[in-house]
Amino acid sequence: MRTFQDAAGDGAMLFDSVLLPDADPSLFDPVNAEPVAVGGRGAAWVVQTDAGDAVLRHYRRGGVVARFSRETYLWQGAERTRSFREFQLLRALRERGLPVPAPLAAVYWRSGTGYRAALLMLLLADTRSLGALLDHGITPPWRDLGRTLARFHRAGACHADLNVDNVLMDAQGTLWLIDFDRGTLRSPARGWQQANLARLQRSLRKRLGARAKEQDIVAGWNDMLTAYNDAMREAA
Repeated sequence: MRTFQDAAGDGAMLFDSVLLPDADPSLFDPVNAEPVAVGGRGAAWVVQTDAGDAVLRHYRRGGVVARFSRETYLWQGAERTRSFREFQLLRALRERGLPVPAPLAAVYWRSGTGYRAALLMLLLADTRSLGALLDHGITPPWRDLGRTLARFHRAGACHADLNVDNVLMDAQGTLWLIDFDRGTLRSPARGWQQANLARLQRSLRKRLGARAKEQDIVAGWNDMLTAYNDAMREAA
């Protein structure tokens, strides 16, 4: 961890000393960077780093509370900042062999009782989201999706916002989960696991509208559940 002070306030940064040994706060300045087209609430960019192309995400609020404070969160200590928590969670998930982006660095800037935060992750190249596949009429790898979600759930990885834009497929067909803000590691339990799946299904229905009732979509979702349940039973 490295502490610093700049025009934005007192800050601190966690970083991967192997991938980014010379990390400094300038990494989090998106000047001349390319905005990410999907997701990120308008606060995500593709940037170049010594470790390779990366995604920079500044944390922003959604919903009603965003009308009052778009980027500022209540200070409750460094280890409870959104960026530090997600950085540590991604490292823990990768140590478990789960397909998530490699975290490069996390930062916060504190001012009074509030703070702002950002996270830098290696870019997952040549990927499309589950939502994009559905938008273009491409059949998702439903059974692979079920097995992938089971891997996360067996490891106790709870995604706080599992939706069709947070599941990516790369050119080799590998599935990845992204955006683990507010995610947690917890004891495997059917309650939160089923709630994760239900959230993904709501996202699917919202994205597809009336198409969600089409036979191939319903059959695909059921195939996903079958593969998921089979994988969960194998681990029991």
